Amino acid sequence: MRKTIASVAAAGVLAAGAITVAMTGGTAGADVRAYPGPVGFGAGTTGGAGGSTVTVSSTSAFLSAVQSSSPTVVQVSGTISLSGMNKVASNKTIVGLGTSGRLSGGGLNISKVSNVIIQNLTITGSGDDNINVEYSTRVFIDHNNLSDANDGNLDIKRASDNITVSWNRFHNQDKNALLGHSDSNSGEDSGKLRVTYHHNYFDGVNQRNPRVRFGNPVHVYNNYYRDIGSYGVASTENAGVLVEKNYFENVEDPYHLGEGSSDEGSLVARDNYKVNSGAGQTGGSVAGIPYSYGTDTAANVKSIVTSGAGVH
Repeated sequence: MRKTIASVAAAGVLAAGAITVAMTGGTAGADVRAYPGPVGFGAGTTGGAGGSTVTVSSTSAFLSAVQSSSPTVVQVSGTISLSGMNKVASNKTIVGLGTSGRLSGGGLNISKVSNVIIQNLTITGSGDDNINVEYSTRVFIDHNNLSDANDGNLDIKRASDNITVSWNRFHNQDKNALLGHSDSNSGEDSGKLRVTYHHNYFDGVNQRNPRVRFGNPVHVYNNYYRDIGSYGVASTENAGVLVEKNYFENVEDPYHLGEGSSDEGSLVARDNYKVNSGAGQTGGSVAGIPYSYGTDTAANVKSIVTSGAGVH
């Protein structure tokens, strides 16, 4: 697996490209889990590294920390109750301590900022989106549990770019992961909305896994899709999506072109593994993936993702 355990100070640095997540608390010497840094379009995102580290357990302390102007690692201990959509400033890492870090009742708004990491959190029950990303770059969404939002679990839109979404568990959701919000927004979105989705667990989420407009290339690889009621991936409005080495189980429509009133995009499927699932629809060409990456064999993705995705 891609995770190792080390004992270091919670604010310490393990190695270049590594992200440290406290497992037992925010004190020096606590055991921390070292997750790899982002692969793909979000590579180079560092969040609050180099700034102060604060541990928060109240709503007021959380909002003060995530909205501060300085680079900050914000460690979430226990449940933080939120309402509405809550602004996150640039150069922030928001990370759950152990398995206790939880945001409930409201969402995170990553808007007009850069260099943000959201990691090891349970985020649930927002009256809007659990996470909204717009007009933002260098964002890394990793190892979270996302569920039960009134709108979307994770929506990325409005000229956002250079984002990696990895090792998350998405569940209890209809409209899950939108990439590009409007057919009429090509002026802002064309040439942007480049996102890597890898090693995510799409667990019974009904649609938009993701639903893509304009982004090209969008890279969807080594994800596990289980019991998807409507569809997995949709490529629309001149998007270009590479769907590579994913595991689809009980997914009648794993991927297709067009959706609703949106025109078709392009989609290339490569070496996917299907169990009791449909063939999918492909067409057109997709821009080359501009970064180096490794992949797992598609047949092994179910076991790898179910054991590794989400909060740990």
